Order: sequence, then C-alpha cells, then structure tokens
Amino acid sequence: MSYDLIVIGSGPGGYVAAIRASQLGLKTAIVEKESLGGICLNWGCIPTKALLKSAEVFEYINHAADYGIKVGSSEVDFESMIKRSRGVADGMSKGVQFLMRKNKIDVLSGTGKLKNKSTVTVTASNGDVQEVTAKHIILATGGRSRELPNLKQDNKKVIGYRQAMILPKKPESMIVVGSGAIGIEFAYLYNAIGTKVTVVEYLDNIVPLEDEEISKQLARILKKQGINILTGSNVESVDTSGDLCKVHVKTATGTEVLEAAIVLSAVGISTNIENIGLEENGVATDRGKVVVDNFYRTNVEGVYAIGDIVKGQALAHVASAEGIICVEKIAGLNPEPLNYNNIPGCTYCSPEIASVGYTEKAAKEAGYEIKVGKFPFSASGKASAAGAKEGFVKVIFDAKYGEFLGAHMLGHNVTEMLAEVVTARKLEATGHEIIKSVHPHPTMSEALMEAAADAYNECIHL
Repeated sequence: MSYDLIVIGSGPGGYVAAIRASQLGLKTAIVEKESLGGICLNWGCIPTKALLKSAEVFEYINHAADYGIKVGSSEVDFESMIKRSRGVADGMSKGVQFLMRKNKIDVLSGTGKLKNKSTVTVTASNGDVQEVTAKHIILATGGRSRELPNLKQDNKKVIGYRQAMILPKKPESMIVVGSGAIGIEFAYLYNAIGTKVTVVEYLDNIVPLEDEEISKQLARILKKQGINILTGSNVESVDTSGDLCKVHVKTATGTEVLEAAIVLSAVGISTNIENIGLEENGVATDRGKVVVDNFYRTNVEGVYAIGDIVKGQALAHVASAEGIICVEKIAGLNPEPLNYNNIPGCTYCSPEIASVGYTEKAAKEAGYEIKVGKFPFSASGKASAAGAKEGFVKVIFDAKYGEFLGAHMLGHNVTEMLAEVVTARKLEATGHEIIKSVHPHPTMSEALMEAAADAYNECIHL
C-alpha cells in the first residue's frame, strides 16, 4: 500500500498530524502498537486528571462543613477510582478511533520501523510483517518513564507513572522521587486519599522549572497538606527485599533511610528512538533526540520527527502544534515556526500551577529591565466565595516597551486562565492593554488584570 504520508505513533503529536494531513488532502496512514491516543490519552494527561478529580471530590466532601453542608463519613474506594480513570481513558481512545474513521485515515496496528526514507515495516503482535510506502514519513514515537541506574523499576515496589495509575490497592506510604509536574501531581493525589507521601527532589526547589516564588509557596502549601518534602536530596539506593522499600536518601545533613510501601520514580522521560530505524538510515540524533529544523525535517529527505523525540518541551500540546506545522509545510502552506518561549505549562495539583514565558530570574538573565506585578487570591472576591484563597498571580513586563514577558500563577483553576496570556503574548499585547481590557467580575481571571495593574502601580484592590 502506498500513501502520501505515514505517521508512526498515534499520540497527540501523531494523530493530530494525521488528521491535519487528511484535511489537506493527503492520503494518510498511522501506525500504532498499543492504543490510539498514545501515552497522553491512555496513560498520561487524561487518566491522571480523572484520578485528580476523584481526589478533589473527596477533599470537597471532607471539607463540606466549610461550605455550610453536613455530610456523613466518607472513604476512598480506590478500585472504583482507578476503574473510572480507565473508563475515561478508554472513552477518549475510542474518540480518536472515530476521528480516524471520519478523516479516512488507515490505522495500521503494530510496531512501525523506518526501512528506508519511503518505506515503513509494520510488525503486528502475532509477528506478521507488512511494508507500506509513502512520500513522507513522520516519526512521533513519544517517550516513556526514565530509569535511573540507582532506581531501577520493578513495576511492583519501584514504579513509574504508568503503574501509579493502576495499583491494585491504595498504598499506605509512598516516596515520590522527582518533583516536576508528574511527581507533584501524584504526590498530591495520593496524599489527598490518605497515603503518607514524601517527595525527594535533587534540586533546591520543587517544580524547579517554575518561578521561584511559585515553587516556594507551593512547597509551603503541600507541607501544610501533610506531604513531607526533601529538597537538595538524592536517592542513592533502594532495597526492596523486605515488606517495605528502604530508600537511602543523601541530604544536606547526611544520609537518611526512609521506608515506604511504594517508590514512584518521576525523574523525567526517555525518548522512544530505539529500534525505529534511525541508525540504519543515518537519521541524525543528539543526546537522545532526533535533530530537526524549524519544520521538523530530519537530515534524511522525506523523514520528519515531532513530539517528545525532538528538542523542546515534552508536552502533549507542543507535540500537536509541531504535528500541524510539520504537515502544513509538507502540504505547501507557509506555517510559522513554533515559538517555544510561548508554550503554556500546567501542573494539576491543588492548587494548580500555570505558567508561560520568562520567569523573573530568566528575564533578568536575558538582560531585560522588568516590571513585576502580583495579586494574591486572598484579595479576590471569586476566590473567597469559592473557598480557594491560596496562591497568587505574578506577571512580568519589559519596563521599556511593556512587552508581556511572562506570567506565573498558583491557585484554583488557574490552568483555565493561562490561554489569555498565551494569546496576549502572541498578539504582542502590552501591560497597559491587559489593564485596559475589562475582565468580568467576579472571576478568578480578574487577578491577572490586577497583577498587571500592580506592575504599573495602578492596582485597585490591593
């Protein structure tokens, strides 16, 4: 069978690229060895948010009295939480199946491998092999949980994010190694449903990619929630021979031995670039990533790469954007290259983190003279009414031209507020344009306007 385009991998990069290609008139096939939707829909973004929602509902019930409501005792049905999460993921995967049919995209089940610049071999689970050809081939094979030499995953006591979503029972205790988005989300989730959680972070701050003020306030909130946090600490070894894991952690004051039923390794991802035909075809890689240009072309004509396997943030929405840009370029359109400094980042603990653009530190290091504005949710009418006064909005502007350099938010539902900043920065809005844009009252989004006003000493409600 011959196609205009074959996509290997059906995650949010691959399936979105395939749909856009079909919209543009390209005869398209997609290769997937597991379930359509990839890690994001099946084992990442979607099922984790379902679990986090269950934890949030449990917390609401336990704090119902704060809202003037009396309820009886509550308990977590862990198996039902997991079942609901899997059901949500399955529903989304079926949605992608529908989109493939709707857009007349052939789905080839099996493991795809680049045979040459125009041929892909697809090996089915029963061992059958077929060859398909195309003028263009996009590699979108994604990533997996990264393993450290001293933190080998046995998928029973030492686990990655995938096992953390299907544990047979709620663990009494858990040590989470790594405090990026994945680590913090699981730490919040398990702590909220009654697991004793410790977070171990090698760097000095949790969520280390975030603005330092966000990191420090979140750490205070999580500690108040009951999570033990060890920063500037490193796991040296794990002994799984007993009923509990013995975790040797090197801290600033010496080595501690911590015990827990489960150790969750959340130290990032590794790219799936092995055994997909890169070496055989001379496709250039650098430090575990496929080397591409601004339109995701590799050094081999007709071969492209997107998503976690190329340089850039390993996020679902980044992969989708890359897939669309790649395909539009293939189809002869003139897409803009992606601006990787305007990529929104979200962490769905409670309170949530949402950020885009420069942190205060990064803006100063880039040579900007800056204006910084902040507005706490404790001064927000909507936050007070919702019983969600924790957190704040922080905005950063270039003092000379008013350029919107970055925004960093910690609070209830702030992930839903971030797109305003991404759009404003895309349209080159200034600080004063944000201030003069009327925001609805009462909403959490008013905090963004107030923070911008604070940067220019015009804040009304502080």
